[in-house]
Amino acid sequence: MNVPIAVAPDEDPRAELVVYSPAFEEALAAAKTFASASKAERTVEAYRDAFRAFCTWCRSTGITNPFPASAEAVAAYLGHMAGAGRKASTMSLHVAALGFAHRAAGHKSPTSSELVRNTMRGIRRRLGSKADRKAPVTAELLKRMLKKIPDTLIGKRDRALLAIGFAGALRRSELVALCVEDLERAPEGIVINIPRSKTDQTGTGQTVAVPAGSKLRPVQALDAWLSAAKIRTGPVFRPIAKGGRVGTAAISAHSVAQVVKDRAAAAGLDPELFSGHSLRAGFVTSALETGADLLKITHVTRHVKLETLATYDRRAQAFKDHAGKGFL
Repeated sequence: MNVPIAVAPDEDPRAELVVYSPAFEEALAAAKTFASASKAERTVEAYRDAFRAFCTWCRSTGITNPFPASAEAVAAYLGHMAGAGRKASTMSLHVAALGFAHRAAGHKSPTSSELVRNTMRGIRRRLGSKADRKAPVTAELLKRMLKKIPDTLIGKRDRALLAIGFAGALRRSELVALCVEDLERAPEGIVINIPRSKTDQTGTGQTVAVPAGSKLRPVQALDAWLSAAKIRTGPVFRPIAKGGRVGTAAISAHSVAQVVKDRAAAAGLDPELFSGHSLRAGFVTSALETGADLLKITHVTRHVKLETLATYDRRAQAFKDHAGKGFL
């Protein structure tokens, strides 16, 4: 017997009430286990969205029991996504989400079948699997961006966000989670305590030293913002309402990316080339360009594997001793 499930409060209230099968209810229950799984919050959200998208597609094609899924259903879904122009990397994420959902519910995952594996291999071969990498905000580009920021309250916040994000090689999630209590003062600058990060899911804690500096002066920018916003505890980077009222909660990860794009545009750069990750990537690229030691770089970036820096190194060294230097 089919059991109706009401539309969730956070979903469109105009959505049609749909009757789901018990198997679909089981699928939704499995999705809820993501919240308690040992995955980063952003990964959990991405997996949940991918799982829901698969179930929605199954409904639209007449598959009334989408969970546990058959290998044929997953392969057909991948074919649908490829036909809709989705990237290979996006499809890989959906495969990972479906595999995780099945394992979490104690089912054998259809994503490990040869049919699904071969389908993904063919998709990658046909579409390619190149990552959509954004341009790094290098030290030189950051100087241009900082010069164009006005000395307003919002300007002080954005200047501090860009400078600290760059100098600490921080991820967007780390910037929005940063609190005043995480800042440790030192004669040479500040030490940022990071309770949890992408490479520290167990919450052991990591630290990043940010020098006061003589060019970008990130600590000076941070102090100017904290003083102007009268922030003494809690989140460092906060939204600012009309009238200059500073919020109490932290800004979102999306807001970090928007600040980078907006300030890049103001400096005459193409905003579409940059993202929130551009600050972290820019630090690595700039450090490699100046010949910094790889181990010293990882002290800031907290990369677990040196191989991860290879992509940045190739970019930084692209024009040094170029094969065509003598004749181009």
